[in-house]
Amino acid sequence: MTWIDCGPQHLEAIRAIFNEAIANSTALYEDEPRSVAFMEAWFAAKQKAGFPVMGLINDEGVLMGFASYGPFRSHPGYRFTVEHSIYLDVRFRGQGLGTLFLERLVTTAQDQGHHLMIGVIDADNVASIRLHQRHGFTPCAHIREAGYKFGRWLDVVMYSIHLSPRDGLGGSRKG
Repeated sequence: MTWIDCGPQHLEAIRAIFNEAIANSTALYEDEPRSVAFMEAWFAAKQKAGFPVMGLINDEGVLMGFASYGPFRSHPGYRFTVEHSIYLDVRFRGQGLGTLFLERLVTTAQDQGHHLMIGVIDADNVASIRLHQRHGFTPCAHIREAGYKFGRWLDVVMYSIHLSPRDGLGGSRKG
């Protein structure tokens, strides 16, 4: 396996991973597949803001999964808080890649000076919740019936981890 910074040449593989999750899971509360234009705008926004889109490719050059983070909310007071996401190609799930991605996301966000990372997870996604708990994320919200998909109401939970001291900015402590 090799870590990569995903580029425009990876957008079709990323789109396929997203669209499989949209069609077959509650990992995304979306009903329609993502278009090429949507993906191009998504990637351009990540690049402009300096947010990573990291991937793992196998020895055959197949993108096994990708991860990223972006703003939690657009208001200036939230500028040190990021929301992350990890998506794996269905063929490579259950192989520990989520752990590798989560560890790398946390380290990258710390290096970029972010203070708090949040994961927004479907409440029924036990594997993702356990992954976050194993890596020091703690529950910070449970929103009942926040979404609707596949003919039913869905609860969402949020897990967070502090990346820097609570009274500091950008990873440094104020005296």
